[in-house]
Amino acid sequence: MSHRALPFDPIARAAELWEDRVGPSTTMAAVTSIMRVQQVLQSAVDAALRPHGLTFARYEALVLLTFAKRGSLPMRVMGERLQLHPTSVTNIVDRLEADGLVKRIPHPTDRRTTLAEITEAGRDRREAATVAVTEIDFGLRGLTERQTLQLTELLAKVRKAVGDFED
Repeated sequence: MSHRALPFDPIARAAELWEDRVGPSTTMAAVTSIMRVQQVLQSAVDAALRPHGLTFARYEALVLLTFAKRGSLPMRVMGERLQLHPTSVTNIVDRLEADGLVKRIPHPTDRRTTLAEITEAGRDRREAATVAVTEIDFGLRGLTERQTLQLTELLAKVRKAVGDFED
């Protein structure tokens, strides 16, 4: 870590003050903690991906294309799966295409649809980047495997409640 650890938990301190001055602090403390952990994870993942010339969004796109049966998907489907606005998908694919990691190809049966297809260079880059992010456990530290599973389950409840998915 590049900063010195504080001798106290600033979020716990803020929660105490919140309780005294505003009211129940449970949700505030949880959300503030999630926001801070998101910064920690983003920083760790960005640092791991930077040497590979990727952002997390571009890495996710390469992983998604790798998981696709034919190594290609309609850009609309990419947006749905990555939960991104079509403009963001276009920007991501533009950058990946400029780097030779994906190519746009016409859909075989629907002229209105463009597919993004991962290239061999894209597969190689995805593989090297995956080694980099898994070596650091995506920046997630301090939890057991069981706790990590519980965290994922709890966060899925929040995502489901806001309409990310149904099951």
